[in-house]
Amino acid sequence: MTLLPMLLETNEGYADLLKHVEGFIYPNELNLLWSVLIVCYPYITGLVAGAFIMASLERVFRVKSLQPTYRLSLLTALSFLLVAPMPLLFHLGHPERCYEVMMTPHVTSPMAIFGFVYAWYLMAVLLLELWFDYRKDFVEWSERATGLKRFFYRVLTLGVYDVSEKALRLDDKMGRAITIIGIPSAFLLHGYVGFIFGSVKANPWWGTVLMPIIFIFSAMVSGIALLMFLYLVTCWVRRVPVDLPCMETIGKCLLTALVVDFSVEALDWIHRLYVADESLNVLELLVSGKLIFSLGVVQVLLGMLVPAALLTGMIVCKAGDKRRQFVYFLCSVLVLVGIFAMRWNVVIGGQLFSKSLRGFTTYKLELVGQEGLLTSIILLLLPFAIVSVLIHLFLPRSEMTAARSQNAPAS
Repeated sequence: MTLLPMLLETNEGYADLLKHVEGFIYPNELNLLWSVLIVCYPYITGLVAGAFIMASLERVFRVKSLQPTYRLSLLTALSFLLVAPMPLLFHLGHPERCYEVMMTPHVTSPMAIFGFVYAWYLMAVLLLELWFDYRKDFVEWSERATGLKRFFYRVLTLGVYDVSEKALRLDDKMGRAITIIGIPSAFLLHGYVGFIFGSVKANPWWGTVLMPIIFIFSAMVSGIALLMFLYLVTCWVRRVPVDLPCMETIGKCLLTALVVDFSVEALDWIHRLYVADESLNVLELLVSGKLIFSLGVVQVLLGMLVPAALLTGMIVCKAGDKRRQFVYFLCSVLVLVGIFAMRWNVVIGGQLFSKSLRGFTTYKLELVGQEGLLTSIILLLLPFAIVSVLIHLFLPRSEMTAARSQNAPAS
Protein backbone atom coordinates (compact mmCIF):
# COMPACT_ATOMS: atom_id res chain seq x y z
CA MET A 1 0.00 0.00 0.00
CA THR A 2 1.38 3.37 -0.94
CA LEU A 3 1.66 6.26 1.52
CA LEU A 4 1.47 8.99 -1.15
CA PRO A 5 -0.86 11.87 -0.36
CA MET A 6 -4.53 11.14 -0.97
CA LEU A 7 -4.64 14.04 -3.39
CA LEU A 8 -2.75 12.00 -5.97
CA GLU A 9 -5.38 9.26 -5.87
CA THR A 10 -7.98 11.65 -7.29
CA ASN A 11 -5.90 12.17 -10.44
CA GLU A 12 -6.50 9.43 -13.01
CA GLY A 13 -3.00 9.73 -14.47
CA TYR A 14 -1.36 9.30 -11.11
CA ALA A 15 -3.83 6.59 -10.19
CA ASP A 16 -2.52 4.49 -13.07
CA LEU A 17 1.05 5.15 -12.01
CA LEU A 18 0.30 4.18 -8.42
CA LYS A 19 -0.38 0.64 -9.59
CA HIS A 20 3.35 0.32 -10.25
CA VAL A 21 4.42 1.65 -6.84
CA GLU A 22 5.51 -0.38 -3.84
CA GLY A 23 6.03 1.18 -0.42
CA PHE A 24 6.71 4.91 0.03
CA ILE A 25 8.04 7.09 -2.79
CA TYR A 26 7.84 10.79 -3.54
CA PRO A 27 5.69 12.12 -6.42
CA ASN A 28 8.74 13.24 -8.43
CA GLU A 29 10.12 9.67 -8.31
CA LEU A 30 7.27 8.06 -10.22
CA ASN A 31 8.96 8.57 -13.60
CA LEU A 32 12.58 7.69 -14.29
CA LEU A 33 14.67 10.58 -15.61
CA TRP A 34 17.20 8.34 -17.42
CA SER A 35 15.75 5.91 -19.92
CA VAL A 36 17.11 3.10 -22.09
CA LEU A 37 19.05 5.68 -24.16
CA ILE A 38 21.31 6.29 -21.17
CA VAL A 39 21.76 2.52 -20.99
CA CYS A 40 23.02 2.55 -24.59
CA TYR A 41 25.47 5.39 -23.87
CA PRO A 42 27.86 3.56 -21.48
CA TYR A 43 27.34 0.33 -23.39
CA ILE A 44 28.58 1.78 -26.69
CA THR A 45 31.48 3.68 -25.10
CA GLY A 46 32.56 0.47 -23.39
CA LEU A 47 32.69 -1.34 -26.72
CA VAL A 48 34.93 1.45 -28.05
CA ALA A 49 37.40 1.21 -25.19
CA GLY A 50 37.54 -2.58 -25.24
CA ALA A 51 38.09 -2.78 -29.01
CA PHE A 52 40.93 -0.26 -28.87
CA ILE A 53 42.64 -2.14 -26.03
CA MET A 54 42.58 -5.29 -28.15
CA ALA A 55 44.31 -3.38 -30.96
CA SER A 56 46.97 -2.17 -28.54
CA LEU A 57 47.84 -5.75 -27.58
CA GLU A 58 49.17 -6.35 -31.08
CA ARG A 59 50.68 -2.90 -31.70
CA VAL A 60 52.32 -2.23 -28.32
CA PHE A 61 52.68 -5.60 -26.62
CA ARG A 62 53.51 -7.49 -29.84
CA VAL A 63 50.91 -10.25 -29.48
CA LYS A 64 51.41 -11.41 -33.06
CA SER A 65 48.60 -13.96 -32.96
CA LEU A 66 46.16 -11.02 -32.89
CA GLN A 67 47.50 -9.53 -36.12
CA PRO A 68 44.47 -10.64 -38.21
CA THR A 69 42.19 -8.53 -35.98
CA TYR A 70 44.39 -5.44 -35.50
CA ARG A 71 42.86 -3.23 -38.18
CA LEU A 72 39.42 -4.66 -37.54
CA SER A 73 39.77 -3.52 -33.92
CA LEU A 74 40.60 0.04 -34.95
CA LEU A 75 37.76 0.23 -37.47
CA THR A 76 35.37 -1.17 -34.88
CA ALA A 77 36.46 1.37 -32.28
CA LEU A 78 35.99 4.22 -34.77
CA SER A 79 32.52 3.02 -35.85
CA PHE A 80 31.19 2.78 -32.31
CA LEU A 81 32.90 5.99 -31.22
CA LEU A 82 31.07 7.93 -33.92
CA VAL A 83 27.74 6.75 -32.48
CA ALA A 84 28.69 6.99 -28.79
CA PRO A 85 27.34 10.54 -28.14
CA MET A 86 24.12 10.00 -30.12
CA PRO A 87 22.12 8.50 -27.20
CA LEU A 88 22.92 11.63 -25.19
CA LEU A 89 21.86 13.86 -28.07
CA PHE A 90 18.54 12.05 -28.46
CA HIS A 91 17.98 12.34 -24.72
CA LEU A 92 18.49 16.12 -24.72
CA GLY A 93 15.47 18.36 -25.00
CA HIS A 94 17.39 20.65 -27.39
CA PRO A 95 20.09 18.54 -29.11
CA GLU A 96 20.90 21.44 -31.44
CA ARG A 97 22.57 23.16 -28.47
CA CYS A 98 25.12 20.38 -27.92
CA TYR A 99 27.96 22.47 -29.35
CA GLU A 100 27.65 24.84 -26.39
CA VAL A 101 29.29 22.20 -24.17
CA MET A 102 32.49 22.64 -26.18
CA MET A 103 32.17 26.41 -26.62
CA THR A 104 31.46 27.21 -22.97
CA PRO A 105 33.32 24.60 -20.89
CA HIS A 106 32.24 24.06 -17.31
CA VAL A 107 34.94 22.19 -15.42
CA THR A 108 32.69 21.34 -12.47
CA SER A 109 30.18 19.45 -14.64
CA PRO A 110 31.08 15.77 -15.26
CA MET A 111 28.85 15.57 -18.31
CA ALA A 112 30.38 18.72 -19.83
CA ILE A 113 33.91 17.41 -19.42
CA PHE A 114 32.92 14.30 -21.39
CA GLY A 115 32.88 16.41 -24.55
CA PHE A 116 36.59 17.13 -24.18
CA VAL A 117 37.42 13.51 -23.32
CA TYR A 118 35.47 12.37 -26.39
CA ALA A 119 37.11 14.93 -28.71
CA TRP A 120 40.59 14.01 -27.47
CA TYR A 121 40.06 10.30 -27.96
CA LEU A 122 38.46 10.65 -31.40
CA MET A 123 40.73 13.25 -33.00
CA ALA A 124 44.04 13.06 -31.16
CA VAL A 125 44.19 9.29 -30.70
CA LEU A 126 42.00 7.12 -32.90
CA LEU A 127 41.93 9.10 -36.15
CA LEU A 128 45.67 9.82 -35.99
CA GLU A 129 46.55 6.18 -35.37
CA LEU A 130 44.35 5.06 -38.25
CA TRP A 131 45.91 7.63 -40.59
CA PHE A 132 49.50 6.65 -39.78
CA ASP A 133 48.62 2.98 -40.09
CA TYR A 134 46.77 3.38 -43.41
CA ARG A 135 48.82 6.15 -45.07
CA LYS A 136 50.80 3.78 -47.31
CA ASP A 137 47.62 1.97 -48.31
CA PHE A 138 45.89 5.26 -49.11
CA VAL A 139 48.70 6.14 -51.52
CA GLU A 140 48.62 2.72 -53.20
CA TRP A 141 44.83 2.59 -53.43
CA SER A 142 44.68 6.12 -54.86
CA GLU A 143 46.95 4.97 -57.70
CA ARG A 144 45.03 1.76 -58.45
CA ALA A 145 41.45 2.94 -57.94
CA THR A 146 39.35 4.84 -60.45
CA GLY A 147 36.50 7.32 -60.30
CA LEU A 148 35.18 8.47 -56.94
CA LYS A 149 37.22 5.91 -55.02
CA ARG A 150 40.42 7.34 -56.45
CA PHE A 151 39.41 10.86 -55.37
CA PHE A 152 38.32 9.57 -51.95
CA TYR A 153 41.63 7.84 -51.22
CA ARG A 154 43.61 10.84 -52.52
CA VAL A 155 41.80 13.09 -50.06
CA LEU A 156 42.65 10.69 -47.22
CA THR A 157 46.37 10.89 -48.04
CA LEU A 158 46.25 14.58 -47.02
CA GLY A 159 48.76 15.28 -49.78
CA VAL A 160 51.50 13.06 -48.27
CA TYR A 161 52.65 10.58 -50.95
CA ASP A 162 56.10 9.66 -49.58
CA VAL A 163 56.23 5.87 -49.17
CA SER A 164 59.97 5.51 -48.77
CA GLU A 165 61.36 3.16 -46.16
CA LYS A 166 62.36 6.06 -43.93
CA ALA A 167 58.88 7.58 -44.09
CA LEU A 168 57.21 4.25 -43.33
CA ARG A 169 59.47 3.72 -40.31
CA LEU A 170 58.41 7.15 -39.05
CA ASP A 171 54.76 6.23 -39.59
CA ASP A 172 55.24 3.07 -37.54
CA LYS A 173 56.96 4.91 -34.70
CA MET A 174 54.32 7.63 -34.63
CA GLY A 175 51.50 5.09 -34.73
CA ARG A 176 53.00 3.07 -31.89
CA ALA A 177 53.52 6.20 -29.78
CA ILE A 178 49.92 7.25 -30.32
CA THR A 179 48.74 3.76 -29.38
CA ILE A 180 50.68 3.96 -26.12
CA ILE A 181 49.00 7.29 -25.38
CA GLY A 182 45.68 5.78 -26.41
CA ILE A 183 45.77 2.99 -23.81
CA PRO A 184 45.30 5.30 -20.78
CA SER A 185 42.96 7.40 -22.92
CA ALA A 186 40.75 4.35 -23.49
CA PHE A 187 40.69 3.66 -19.76
CA LEU A 188 39.90 7.32 -19.15
CA LEU A 189 37.07 7.32 -21.68
CA HIS A 190 35.07 4.56 -20.04
CA GLY A 191 36.38 4.95 -16.51
CA TYR A 192 35.08 8.49 -16.72
CA VAL A 193 31.60 7.18 -17.56
CA GLY A 194 31.77 5.06 -14.43
CA PHE A 195 32.95 8.11 -12.51
CA ILE A 196 29.78 9.98 -13.54
CA PHE A 197 27.64 7.33 -11.84
CA GLY A 198 30.01 6.73 -8.92
CA SER A 199 30.06 10.43 -8.04
CA VAL A 200 26.31 10.45 -7.26
CA LYS A 201 26.69 10.02 -3.52
CA ALA A 202 22.95 10.25 -2.87
CA ASN A 203 22.36 6.98 -4.71
CA PRO A 204 23.77 3.97 -2.80
CA TRP A 205 23.51 1.73 -5.90
CA TRP A 206 25.89 4.05 -7.81
CA GLY A 207 27.90 5.76 -5.08
CA THR A 208 30.83 3.36 -4.77
CA VAL A 209 34.52 3.98 -5.44
CA LEU A 210 34.67 0.74 -7.42
CA MET A 211 32.19 1.94 -10.04
CA PRO A 212 34.85 3.35 -12.46
CA ILE A 213 36.90 0.16 -12.10
CA ILE A 214 33.84 -2.01 -12.73
CA PHE A 215 33.04 -0.01 -15.85
CA ILE A 216 36.62 -0.32 -17.15
CA PHE A 217 36.80 -4.10 -16.82
CA SER A 218 33.29 -4.60 -18.15
CA ALA A 219 34.31 -2.44 -21.13
CA MET A 220 37.27 -4.74 -21.77
CA VAL A 221 34.98 -7.77 -21.60
CA SER A 222 32.44 -6.30 -24.00
CA GLY A 223 35.09 -5.01 -26.44
CA ILE A 224 36.84 -8.38 -26.64
CA ALA A 225 33.52 -10.16 -27.16
CA LEU A 226 32.55 -7.68 -29.88
CA LEU A 227 35.85 -8.22 -31.70
CA MET A 228 35.38 -11.99 -31.51
CA PHE A 229 31.84 -11.65 -32.89
CA LEU A 230 32.81 -9.32 -35.76
CA TYR A 231 35.87 -11.33 -36.77
CA LEU A 232 33.88 -14.56 -37.01
CA VAL A 233 31.01 -12.94 -38.91
CA THR A 234 33.41 -11.15 -41.30
CA CYS A 235 35.26 -14.38 -42.07
CA TRP A 236 32.04 -16.31 -42.59
CA VAL A 237 30.53 -13.65 -44.88
CA ARG A 238 33.71 -13.30 -46.93
CA ARG A 239 34.33 -17.05 -46.93
CA VAL A 240 37.79 -16.54 -45.46
CA PRO A 241 39.18 -19.31 -43.22
CA VAL A 242 39.07 -18.35 -39.54
CA ASP A 243 42.48 -18.02 -37.92
CA LEU A 244 42.04 -20.41 -34.99
CA PRO A 245 45.26 -19.41 -33.14
CA CYS A 246 43.96 -15.84 -33.25
CA MET A 247 40.55 -16.95 -31.95
CA GLU A 248 42.15 -18.94 -29.16
CA THR A 249 44.14 -15.90 -28.07
CA ILE A 250 41.01 -13.75 -28.09
CA GLY A 251 39.20 -16.46 -26.14
CA LYS A 252 41.91 -16.52 -23.46
CA CYS A 253 41.82 -12.72 -23.23
CA LEU A 254 38.03 -12.83 -22.88
CA LEU A 255 38.19 -15.50 -20.17
CA THR A 256 40.79 -13.51 -18.22
CA ALA A 257 38.75 -10.31 -18.48
CA LEU A 258 35.59 -12.17 -17.41
CA VAL A 259 37.29 -13.57 -14.30
CA VAL A 260 38.69 -10.18 -13.31
CA ASP A 261 35.38 -8.40 -13.97
CA PHE A 262 33.43 -10.98 -11.96
CA SER A 263 35.93 -10.70 -9.11
CA VAL A 264 35.71 -6.90 -8.97
CA GLU A 265 31.91 -6.94 -8.97
CA ALA A 266 31.90 -9.65 -6.31
CA LEU A 267 34.31 -7.53 -4.25
CA ASP A 268 31.90 -4.62 -4.52
CA TRP A 269 29.07 -6.71 -3.09
CA ILE A 270 31.28 -8.16 -0.36
CA HIS A 271 32.17 -4.61 0.65
CA ARG A 272 28.49 -3.60 0.71
CA LEU A 273 27.58 -6.60 2.86
CA TYR A 274 30.45 -5.95 5.25
CA VAL A 275 29.67 -2.25 5.68
CA ALA A 276 25.93 -2.99 6.00
CA ASP A 277 24.76 0.61 5.99
CA GLU A 278 21.12 1.72 5.99
CA SER A 279 20.77 1.17 2.23
CA LEU A 280 21.62 -2.54 2.33
CA ASN A 281 18.03 -3.68 2.94
CA VAL A 282 16.60 -1.85 -0.04
CA LEU A 283 19.47 -3.02 -2.28
CA GLU A 284 18.85 -6.63 -1.25
CA LEU A 285 15.17 -6.23 -2.07
CA LEU A 286 16.11 -4.65 -5.40
CA VAL A 287 18.43 -7.49 -6.38
CA SER A 288 16.09 -10.26 -5.22
CA GLY A 289 12.98 -8.61 -6.67
CA LYS A 290 13.04 -6.05 -9.47
CA LEU A 291 16.41 -7.15 -10.90
CA ILE A 292 16.29 -10.87 -10.21
CA PHE A 293 16.06 -11.77 -13.91
CA SER A 294 18.26 -9.09 -15.51
CA LEU A 295 20.96 -9.35 -12.82
CA GLY A 296 20.88 -12.92 -11.60
CA VAL A 297 19.95 -14.73 -14.81
CA VAL A 298 21.08 -12.56 -17.73
CA GLN A 299 24.09 -10.71 -16.34
CA VAL A 300 25.64 -13.23 -13.96
CA LEU A 301 24.52 -16.64 -15.22
CA LEU A 302 24.24 -16.18 -19.00
CA GLY A 303 26.64 -13.25 -19.36
CA MET A 304 29.46 -14.44 -17.11
CA LEU A 305 29.32 -17.96 -15.74
CA VAL A 306 28.18 -19.81 -18.87
CA PRO A 307 30.71 -18.09 -21.22
CA ALA A 308 33.48 -18.59 -18.66
CA ALA A 309 32.66 -22.30 -18.43
CA LEU A 310 32.52 -22.68 -22.23
CA LEU A 311 35.81 -20.82 -22.74
CA THR A 312 37.49 -22.92 -20.06
CA GLY A 313 36.23 -26.03 -21.83
CA MET A 314 37.75 -24.82 -25.09
CA ILE A 315 41.13 -24.45 -23.38
CA VAL A 316 41.03 -27.80 -21.58
CA CYS A 317 39.34 -29.94 -24.24
CA LYS A 318 40.16 -30.25 -27.90
CA ALA A 319 37.29 -29.90 -30.34
CA GLY A 320 36.83 -29.63 -34.09
CA ASP A 321 37.28 -26.32 -35.87
CA LYS A 322 33.59 -25.85 -36.65
CA ARG A 323 32.56 -26.64 -33.09
CA ARG A 324 35.17 -24.25 -31.65
CA GLN A 325 33.98 -21.46 -33.92
CA PHE A 326 30.37 -22.01 -32.85
CA VAL A 327 31.32 -21.99 -29.16
CA TYR A 328 33.32 -18.78 -29.56
CA PHE A 329 30.44 -17.18 -31.44
CA LEU A 330 27.95 -18.23 -28.74
CA CYS A 331 30.22 -16.92 -25.99
CA SER A 332 30.58 -13.55 -27.71
CA VAL A 333 26.81 -13.14 -28.08
CA LEU A 334 26.15 -14.15 -24.46
CA VAL A 335 28.78 -11.75 -23.15
CA LEU A 336 27.47 -8.84 -25.23
CA VAL A 337 23.95 -9.47 -23.93
CA GLY A 338 25.24 -9.86 -20.37
CA ILE A 339 27.15 -6.58 -20.42
CA PHE A 340 24.10 -4.77 -21.80
CA ALA A 341 22.14 -6.24 -18.88
CA MET A 342 24.83 -4.92 -16.54
CA ARG A 343 24.40 -1.40 -17.96
CA TRP A 344 20.62 -1.79 -17.64
CA ASN A 345 20.92 -2.84 -14.00
CA VAL A 346 23.14 0.12 -13.18
CA VAL A 347 21.20 2.85 -15.01
CA ILE A 348 17.61 1.64 -14.64
CA GLY A 349 18.05 -0.31 -11.41
CA GLY A 350 19.61 2.69 -9.68
CA GLN A 351 16.42 4.68 -10.27
CA LEU A 352 13.85 2.07 -9.22
CA PHE A 353 14.06 2.70 -5.48
CA SER A 354 13.07 5.83 -3.62
CA LYS A 355 15.46 8.24 -1.94
CA SER A 356 13.58 7.37 1.23
CA LEU A 357 14.89 3.79 0.81
CA ARG A 358 11.36 2.57 1.55
CA GLY A 359 9.72 2.11 -1.83
CA PHE A 360 10.05 1.05 -5.47
CA THR A 361 8.68 2.20 -8.78
CA THR A 362 8.53 0.45 -12.16
CA TYR A 363 10.09 1.40 -15.49
CA LYS A 364 7.86 0.89 -18.52
CA LEU A 365 9.82 0.72 -21.77
CA GLU A 366 8.00 2.39 -24.66
CA LEU A 367 8.16 0.90 -28.14
CA VAL A 368 8.34 4.13 -30.15
CA GLY A 369 9.21 7.72 -29.35
CA GLN A 370 12.34 9.75 -28.78
CA GLU A 371 13.50 7.44 -25.98
CA GLY A 372 11.71 4.27 -27.00
CA LEU A 373 12.91 0.76 -27.72
CA LEU A 374 12.93 1.28 -31.49
CA THR A 375 15.23 4.30 -31.23
CA SER A 376 17.63 2.36 -29.01
CA ILE A 377 17.71 -0.60 -31.40
CA ILE A 378 18.53 1.72 -34.30
CA LEU A 379 21.35 3.34 -32.33
CA LEU A 380 22.75 -0.07 -31.40
CA LEU A 381 22.62 -1.32 -34.99
CA LEU A 382 24.00 1.86 -36.55
CA PRO A 383 27.66 1.16 -35.55
CA PHE A 384 27.44 -2.28 -37.17
CA ALA A 385 26.28 -0.65 -40.41
CA ILE A 386 29.16 1.83 -40.22
CA VAL A 387 31.77 -0.84 -39.53
CA SER A 388 30.50 -2.92 -42.46
CA VAL A 389 31.08 0.06 -44.76
CA LEU A 390 34.54 0.71 -43.28
CA ILE A 391 35.47 -2.96 -43.68
CA HIS A 392 34.42 -2.79 -47.33
CA LEU A 393 36.53 0.34 -47.93
CA PHE A 394 39.58 -0.28 -45.75
CA LEU A 395 39.83 -4.02 -45.10
CA PRO A 396 40.08 -5.94 -48.38
CA ARG A 397 39.50 -9.68 -48.39
CA SER A 398 43.05 -10.25 -49.64
CA GLU A 399 44.44 -8.47 -46.58
CA MET A 400 42.59 -10.78 -44.19
CA THR A 401 43.91 -13.80 -46.06
CA ALA A 402 47.46 -12.41 -46.00
CA ALA A 403 47.24 -11.71 -42.27
CA ARG A 404 46.13 -15.28 -41.67
CA SER A 405 48.98 -16.72 -43.74
CA GLN A 406 51.53 -14.59 -41.87
CA ASN A 407 50.14 -15.82 -38.56
CA ALA A 408 50.17 -19.49 -39.60
CA PRO A 409 52.88 -21.62 -37.97
CA ALA A 410 55.76 -22.70 -40.16
CA SER A 411 55.65 -26.30 -41.32
